Amino acid sequence: MTVTNRAPKAAMVIAQQIIRDTLRQGLVVGNLLPPEKAMLEKYQIGRGTLREALRLLEFQGVIALKPGPKGGPVLLDPDASHLASTVILLMQLKNAPFKAIAEARVAMEPMISKLAAERISDDSLVQLNGTIEAMRDSLDDQYIFLEANKQFHDIIAWSSGNPLFGYLVDSLLGIMDGTIIGIDYPAPRRAAILTAHQSIYDSLLAHDPGLSQDRMAQHINEYVRYAERKFPDVMGSVIQWDRAL
Repeated sequence: MTVTNRAPKAAMVIAQQIIRDTLRQGLVVGNLLPPEKAMLEKYQIGRGTLREALRLLEFQGVIALKPGPKGGPVLLDPDASHLASTVILLMQLKNAPFKAIAEARVAMEPMISKLAAERISDDSLVQLNGTIEAMRDSLDDQYIFLEANKQFHDIIAWSSGNPLFGYLVDSLLGIMDGTIIGIDYPAPRRAAILTAHQSIYDSLLAHDPGLSQDRMAQHINEYVRYAERKFPDVMGSVIQWDRAL
């Protein structure tokens, strides 16, 4: 059987060139890209190809198309929502259950916490403590509590100093707590999560990598044991792309 490598579409090639040129020129979030006429001349392409390239970048969250006479493509700071959508779609196509997300957490987050203990900034520690205070003040409100819970893990992931960990955890935060597929967190469980977060925060504040790793591992493993004990059917269910985001 002969495998033929398909050449990339012209619009994709132009989108990649736009990103390379953007980085070379030192453009930052909020800056406008060159106007359409200038890009048509620079890349020697048709208007349809350029607009398709810009739509590709817009779909990836890299730019927004600002309307008006002084508008045009403006650079954004893309979040992980597009990555999350792709990951969840691929997981559904592979019939991967929610347990796969839990296993990923067990593997990743203790190491992330270890790195964060070595690299976390004072400002991030202040933000992290703020999530704990929000959780403590919202023990009776599961929605607010879990939003603060997501922020806690997000701050630690980005504090690892490794953008890949940041994007991976950020992309999965919307489904990691399992509420979208039926996992519930009664008051006693929320109190246990708060206690665990305080313990992890204390180890990060002390910049103790080993302790931070151990406490995060204990926290995530407790979460997995709780979910498997209380919601075994949910742990075995496949995450649906149309429900996850």
